[in-house]
Amino acid sequence: MGRSSRQPPKVAVLMGGISAEREVSLSTGRECAAALRGQEFEVVEVDAGHDLPVVMSSLCPDAVLNCLHGRWGEDGCVQGLLEWMGVPYSHSGVLASALAMDKQRSKQAFAAAGLPVVDGRIVSRDEAGSDHILQPPYVVKPNNEGSSVGVYIVHEAANGPPLLDDTMPAEVMVEAFVPGRELTTTVLGDRALTVTDILMDGWYDYHAKYTPGASRHEVPADVPDSIFALCLDYALRAHEALGCRGVSRTDFRWDESKGPDGLFLLETNTQPGMTPTSLTPEQAQVCGMSFPELCRWMVEDASCDR
Repeated sequence: MGRSSRQPPKVAVLMGGISAEREVSLSTGRECAAALRGQEFEVVEVDAGHDLPVVMSSLCPDAVLNCLHGRWGEDGCVQGLLEWMGVPYSHSGVLASALAMDKQRSKQAFAAAGLPVVDGRIVSRDEAGSDHILQPPYVVKPNNEGSSVGVYIVHEAANGPPLLDDTMPAEVMVEAFVPGRELTTTVLGDRALTVTDILMDGWYDYHAKYTPGASRHEVPADVPDSIFALCLDYALRAHEALGCRGVSRTDFRWDESKGPDGLFLLETNTQPGMTPTSLTPEQAQVCGMSFPELCRWMVEDASCDR
């Protein structure tokens, strides 16, 4: 980082943004900024708006900790801006970020790498709202949003398809519903950390993810050694298949009745949340890395050409 040894490195923490996940991003950014301030960094919190190029040019940071979530923040857009400006940044680069955010294309990359994915297809919003695309139960969700934004579950007892309004994109993903347990694994660099079993009543939706008490996390997960090992292996292979850098988190569904054959990879998140209820900081803590140490690692890992 190109400042004098007497000046602390300046870290711009990007947060907020203009996506549907703005409030979660603000929480993530504040937590990370607070953790970095005690570690000899000059920390500047940046609420990323449409004037971001001007703001970044005036700040001239040594590194960016990207705490944005959702579109424009974790889909390759802001990564491309930072590459253009030559500012080192955390997490994945342009291509990996764009691939991971596009559920259909990431699923194709996973399948090509021999990873188990759920059957699904891309259809228009009108098609998904006019007839059953798959035999219920199945899931309808945006192809390019995170944090379970806009997810519908069509249950077996449903009389018809979901009522989709114009808040859903023109194209949606429809995929088979996998019953069972919600598992997740964080990858840090070239290491898969551990496995968390997410316990809740109902679906792990936006509310369950970000409302304290709405879900419980068992970490390490109490699952058979074979399933635990597969989660670690699949998460690392997914990270590599997309070309991820820094931190990622891969989510699974496991149908216990089918053993290893019931474990399916749902998606990989290249910008895992760092809120008080988030999974990645919990996994790092269990593996001996405190939250401030995790934030420092992400900053020190920052680079261009990711």
